[in-house]
Amino acid sequence: MNTYARERRTGFTLIELLIVVVIIGILASIAIPKFSGVRDRAFLATLKADLRNLANLEEVYYDNNYTYTTDVAAVGFVPSDAVVVTFGEATNSGWSASATHPGIPADACAIFHGNAAAVSPATVVGTVTCTR
Repeated sequence: MNTYARERRTGFTLIELLIVVVIIGILASIAIPKFSGVRDRAFLATLKADLRNLANLEEVYYDNNYTYTTDVAAVGFVPSDAVVVTFGEATNSGWSASATHPGIPADACAIFHGNAAAVSPATVVGTVTCTR
């Protein structure tokens, strides 16, 4: 009879498996929201970096042509993957632009320079400002 009892007790019981599944579920419920927040911050950092790069390229373009442009090809700007940059205006006295990412559709970043009209949410000349 001892041999039969030993052979039967070779695997995990249903209760043990259930406890492991519950623990994994608790860990996943903690980790998934953290991952989402990190991803959103990464998208915002990408928007800010793209607008800063655009600002630098616009200044180089201005030094060569004495005007700003809305032509991203003329300044040599290539946005990051999935980033959409929209120009508000560009004249010989200023420019403005905003950037969005489909991963964070409720958020946007913007910058303006010179006498260009401010694009929301930008409020300070030459400073990238985001909604979050």
